[in-house]
Amino acid sequence: MDSILIIDDEPEMARGCARLLKPLGLECLTAFDGEQGVQIIKEKKPAVVLTDLSMPEFSGMDVLTAVQDYDPGILVLIVTGYATIPAAVAAIQGGAFDFIAKPFSGEQLRVVVKRALTQKRLTEENRRLRCQVEALTRSEQVIGNSPALMKLFKMVKKVAPTDLNVLILGESGTGKEVFARSLHENSLRCSQPFIPVDCAAMPHDLLESELFGYEKGAFTGAVQAKPGLLEMAHGGTLFLDELGELDLHLQAKLLRVLEERSFRRLGGTRFIQVDIRILSATNRDLPTAIQEKRFREDLYYRLNVITMTLPPLRERTGDIPLLTHHFLARFNEKSSKKISGFSREAMHALESYSWPGNVRELKNMIVRAAVLAEGEYITLMDLPGPISQGTSDPGLNRVQGAEELLSVPFLDAKAQMVEAFERSYLQALLERYRSNVSRAAAAAGIDRKTIQRMMKKYNLVK
Repeated sequence: MDSILIIDDEPEMARGCARLLKPLGLECLTAFDGEQGVQIIKEKKPAVVLTDLSMPEFSGMDVLTAVQDYDPGILVLIVTGYATIPAAVAAIQGGAFDFIAKPFSGEQLRVVVKRALTQKRLTEENRRLRCQVEALTRSEQVIGNSPALMKLFKMVKKVAPTDLNVLILGESGTGKEVFARSLHENSLRCSQPFIPVDCAAMPHDLLESELFGYEKGAFTGAVQAKPGLLEMAHGGTLFLDELGELDLHLQAKLLRVLEERSFRRLGGTRFIQVDIRILSATNRDLPTAIQEKRFREDLYYRLNVITMTLPPLRERTGDIPLLTHHFLARFNEKSSKKISGFSREAMHALESYSWPGNVRELKNMIVRAAVLAEGEYITLMDLPGPISQGTSDPGLNRVQGAEELLSVPFLDAKAQMVEAFERSYLQALLERYRSNVSRAAAAAGIDRKTIQRMMKKYNLVK
């Protein structure tokens, strides 16, 4: 239900306007001075504010300025007498949506308010559509076309437009915050704030003050009041990353917010209403934490209305080429150095590696390799040792398993390992120096004839 706040220093006038507007199906709030009105605006965030222009101490222009500073999306209507119409025109030039002159009929008032509400809804719809268009082209969108991701994309389309709380599960680095942003950007709240909170990044007492805010004097060092992240997320989405790190005290306070949609700042007595959707993520086993009394079961079921489980990168290796080229394109955009792509051996090594750090590790590795690369392409030699040496070549990969190594005599196993290493090293070396044997030999510190003999042995002669 849309709401309107009516501010007038004459209580009967404010109440009369509320009675006239009730037939529009609005929630009508009233305030009898400008300062009280601004406080209600911050607590309730109405769609429209109807304020008298001439009020003592805190005028309608002061209200307009406060609204513009707090949220320009709230439309302000000015009520004025005929003698102050020029001042009302000045108010419109300062950001007010419209004005209505006293005396006015109930129908005149309703027409002006309905026009403001229509404009508000059109603006919100345009913002929503623009957000959706931007979401489709955003560089941090989830990249991949594996069956596991396709299933998650379908779920995002179904769940995003709702206000259901979503719990996102997955190993560290799988992109839980990226999926959370995707849910927000495809929701009806996309034009409102997305506030991420890393529950593991700060001590619990500091996290409490960051979430709930505090009043002046609430504790030593609180020299002025500060709104918390819950207030900042009003109308939008709060993303709680590393949810499993919350202590039981904060879990209880968060549960109260979910149940009552209100809270108090630290050291405060006034309840603040919030309209938020909560998305959360963890790589912890919350059911086990519940059994061990480290996580509240009631909070778990409040937050876990919908569950999305992100697959680790090792389970969607077919997405690695897409991801690597995406991250490389991002690097090229920000760097004067341009890398064209990856050698065949380098891409094979990337696809063979297990990626314990998932997408985050892959992204960081691509940037490192691009910085270190000497040629136009990223080669095997540009990759870190665990990647280039552990999984770079099919022959090498075949002798990596302990079971296979133990199935042959030591000397035979050693010969296989040496042969696989020589072949993969030589391939990468020749690729880096574009088959220039002299430069390759100088870089490797071995004789040119040795390089030629190895090339013949492994059938690498061009």
